[in-house]
Formats: sequence, C-alpha cells, structure tokens
Amino acid sequence: MPRLEGKVAIVTGGAGGIGQKTGEIFLKEGAKVILVDMNKESLDKAKSNLKHYGDVITIKADVSNENDVKNFVNKTVEKFGRIDIFFNNAGIEGKVAPIVNQHIEDFDKVFKVNVHGVFLGLKHVLAVMSKQKSGSIINTSSDAGLSGDPGIGPYAASKHAVVGLTKTAALEVASDNVRVNSIHPTSVNTRMMRSIESGINPENDSKAKEELMNEIPLDRYGETRDISNLVLFLASDDSSFITGSQYRIDGGIGAKH
Repeated sequence: MPRLEGKVAIVTGGAGGIGQKTGEIFLKEGAKVILVDMNKESLDKAKSNLKHYGDVITIKADVSNENDVKNFVNKTVEKFGRIDIFFNNAGIEGKVAPIVNQHIEDFDKVFKVNVHGVFLGLKHVLAVMSKQKSGSIINTSSDAGLSGDPGIGPYAASKHAVVGLTKTAALEVASDNVRVNSIHPTSVNTRMMRSIESGINPENDSKAKEELMNEIPLDRYGETRDISNLVLFLASDDSSFITGSQYRIDGGIGAKH
C-alpha cells in the first residue's frame, strides 16, 4: 500500500525544485497535494507537470501574509476536511555579502519569508492538526541553521530561528499526537544555488560551484529527490516516534563539526 494513502498534504514553495519534487513523491504515495507558491505561472506549470500523478491543487499565496496563510489552510480544510502533512518549505536565500555589507532591508526581507512564513504556517496548520489529534509537519531549515555560514548571515540566522520554532512547536503539540521536525539540506541542485554561486563569484559561478562541492565529503550537490525522500519518511507513519528533531541531509558536512 502507498505510504500516504488518503492523506492530505500542503507544500509551500510548491513550485520550486524541492517543493515540486516532494509534491510528486507525495502524489505517487497516495496523498492529495496542495501546492502553495507566490508565482501563479510557476504554479500552473507545476500542476501541469504533476497532475497525471494524482489529485493536485494549486493556491497562490505569500506565506508571510497571514490572510494568505489563513486562506490556503481554510481552503484545504473546506475541500478535504483535514490536513495530515504540512511541508513548511518556502524560503529565500537573500543577498550574498558579509554582514557589514548587508542592509537591514535585506535582513528583514529574508526574515519575513523564512521566519514569519514558517511561524504563520505553524500557527494556522497546528490549530487544525491539534483539533484532529494527528499530523506531521516538516520545516525546511538548512545546514546553515546548525552552524555559521559566511556571506549569508541573514539566511543563516533565519534558518537557526526555524530550529527554535520547530523544537517549541513539537513540545507544544506532542500531547495532540502531532509531530514537528526540521530538515537541514546543504547545497541542492536548484535555482537557489545558482543564485548563491553567482553571489559568491559573479565572474565565475562555475568555480564557486566547484569550491562548494569540494566542501561536501560525498563530492556532489544534493538532488531534489534526496531531500524529498527524507521528507516522505518524516511525513509518513514510519517516523511516528520522531518529533522535535533536526535531520541533516548534507553529504557528510556535519561530520566535520
């Protein structure tokens, strides 16, 4: 039997590389999937790519806007009656620069999506899951949420904040049989990494990529499927005794610390 048969799953950042691949795997495992993203054109493309795998719905929303978050949560409950899985995944990388060259506007922009967005998703989805006495939430942090990362201070700070929200939420809802965990990918072969590579070395982004890969013991970037397979495990009943945990998926980088 598929591991998510009959489950209802929301994926934010659903039109991005990790979000879309996770939506695909959820659909293949029997879930009904709601993809949430800011860009309607990208959402339409994602739906076209995934609709033959199963029941997929798209909702345009800004995760940092509380009314938008309420809307996608309410629409999901109105249609399906429940939310079983929430992949709280939307995020942005921000400006690549030392802290002394970052502006407060850059910092606020990253925190608005990466922290306010995660918080609002937790706030409104947890209310549903606690009432139904079940559910699994997976928050996307980063390996930069577990250690320092020069050049992306606002991003690293925001991803550390996700850890605090994850641990606190997990403790608050454990008695309701709701689980909350975070994942911590290193470099993944997506648009975000193209942006970071260009920020590190505008003249030679290929060299930046090579240098970043050299830091990874497994000597490659992660692929979207690598991340989605971990999310599937945490979304499924296979991880029913796991909550409040931080899962590195970093090709071995964490072993250096």
